[in-house]
Amino acid sequence: MSRLTRNTLFSPLLILLGMIALSATPLRADSSGYQQTLKSTAWVITSNAENETSAGTGVYVDADKKLLLTNAHVIGESRKAVVFFPTQSGGKLAVRRKFYLDNILKLGIQGDVVAVDRKRDLALIQLPRVPAGIEAIAMADDSTTPGAKVALVGNPGDSAILWVYTAGTVRSVYQKKFKSTHGEHDFMALETQSPIKPGDSGGPIVDEAGKLVGLAQSFSPQSPLVSFCVDITEIRQMLNSPWKSAPLPAKVLLDEAGIEYSRHSSGHYQIDRTVGSNTQAVFVAKNTEYHGRADIRRIWSTVQTTDQAPDETLLMRLVRQNAATKLGAWAVEKTASGYVVFYVAKLDATASDETFESTIDYVARLAAAMQQDLKPKPNQETAQATLQAWLSE
Repeated sequence: MSRLTRNTLFSPLLILLGMIALSATPLRADSSGYQQTLKSTAWVITSNAENETSAGTGVYVDADKKLLLTNAHVIGESRKAVVFFPTQSGGKLAVRRKFYLDNILKLGIQGDVVAVDRKRDLALIQLPRVPAGIEAIAMADDSTTPGAKVALVGNPGDSAILWVYTAGTVRSVYQKKFKSTHGEHDFMALETQSPIKPGDSGGPIVDEAGKLVGLAQSFSPQSPLVSFCVDITEIRQMLNSPWKSAPLPAKVLLDEAGIEYSRHSSGHYQIDRTVGSNTQAVFVAKNTEYHGRADIRRIWSTVQTTDQAPDETLLMRLVRQNAATKLGAWAVEKTASGYVVFYVAKLDATASDETFESTIDYVARLAAAMQQDLKPKPNQETAQATLQAWLSE
């Protein structure tokens, strides 16, 4: 048999062996990359003022300051978080949620939310300690490019399993401005062709070298395979800029300040202040308002509700009063049942307890004085209906 014939017979086998050899490298690389990323990935659990629990993912980014990065929407208004890092059980990676929850006293770490950037949808949790073997993730210097392969390690909420690996491809990198149920966002987005599920939010997006190139943020409602991530350039900018303190939820602030309150049917908080011989109801908004990097807490009191529009005399009086008030302003709003006149102050949501309580008192005194001056008195049934309509918005 000629040499050509022998090569012809064996060439399919050689080609197959060559394909196996070529494919073995990326398979090992994927496994190695997963193990390395796992050392920086965490499961994050938070709860709001109503004790409703939510969970997501985080990535350890700074070993010196012990900082964990996640999405702002994972944190919500919580200022505490319970963090779990992956561990082994019986010589293997423990992947079941129940295992970690059953061992929360041993494995859970209580962290403080020290910074929130709603615009970028990023938040930082500072930890008192981290387990042995946990490492801060290496970060890419700049954005990756379309066509690049990426991977995510996350904790999808529809699974009883943690530390789930998902591979994908970069579709594009661009500036994305949009609104979500978590607020208004504007950041450099890394769009990928890979599924991100609720619970994966805050998880590390890494390149083939295992470096952080983005943070899992959301997925497209039109296509579950199209996902949006916060680009590494945004992450670096937040880490390198002065951190913005995260405001406390209204309920927590009221409790810590020792202010007595009741919960209105609208969900807002009602504080009754005695002014002279009368009681003036002041309301604190249940949610913090966000405008860029400004966190605003709204405090208001209603002084008049009528089914007729305020006349020119009253409007001019309110305008003059606005020029003299120290903070806040008078406003008139039309609702489905009439018109409401109220005084509203918008306070920095990170202001001290003393400033917060002083603002409540100021709003109460100013509103009570105006209410005494306004004639005729409103029909109480109409007033309650109008107040309810305005508070429910």
